[in-house]
Amino acid sequence: MRIEFERSGGFMGLRQTLELDTDEMEPNEANEIRRMIDSAGFFDLPEELSGSDRAVDQYQYRLTVEYTQEYRHTIVLSDSDAPADLQPLLRRLNLLARTRR
Repeated sequence: MRIEFERSGGFMGLRQTLELDTDEMEPNEANEIRRMIDSAGFFDLPEELSGSDRAVDQYQYRLTVEYTQEYRHTIVLSDSDAPADLQPLLRRLNLLARTRR
């Protein structure tokens, strides 16, 4: 599974990106990422999650998960739009993006 993660915006306007291939990760970590994707119902989420209470300094996310070229899904959202079930995955990917520079 391939994952593309981008976080932008926030107070400083910084941008972080991460590309992962779970086949190249340690098996326990790869399984945990897959579990988070499944728990969030990622492939059932709409392509754009947007609410009416966007603050200027919120982070914006673009997340793509690809099982195969035919089975690929991208979502775009901000902090306030992130469903509770998706937040653990966003936190984990954000941590990985910071530590894999």
